[in-house]
Amino acid sequence: MLETVVVVIHLLGALGVIGLVLLQHGKGADAGASFGAGASGTVFGSQGSSTFLSRVTAILAAAFFITSLALGFFAKEKSVSANDVGLPVPAVMEVKQEKPATDDVPVLEAQSPATSVDVPKAAEQK
Repeated sequence: MLETVVVVIHLLGALGVIGLVLLQHGKGADAGASFGAGASGTVFGSQGSSTFLSRVTAILAAAFFITSLALGFFAKEKSVSANDVGLPVPAVMEVKQEKPATDDVPVLEAQSPATSVDVPKAAEQK
C-alpha cells in the first residue's frame, strides 16, 4: 500500500518536473525582456515566472529524489524477503568465498616440450 503511494508520487513528480522544465525559458531569453518585450503584462509580474517556476521545480525535484530513495529501500527489503522464502539470491547479495587462483587453472598431465618435429617450417622464399 505504502509502496504504491510512493510510486504514484514518484511518477507525478517526474511528470511535473518534465512539464515545468519545458515551461521555463533559457537564460538567453531574459535579454529581450529587459528591453520591454512585453514582460510587464504577464501573469507573474514584471519579474516573470522564473522564480516561481524554479522554486516549484526544485521542490518537485527534491520530492523525486526522496521517492527514488524510498523505492530503492523498498526494493532492497523485497530482495531480502525473497531470500528468506527460498528464492534465488540476486548476484549483488551473494557472498563469494575466496579460493586460490591455482584452482581455476586446469592442470594438463604428461605434457612434453615441443620438439622440432612438432613445429611446422615456414615456406622458403627465393
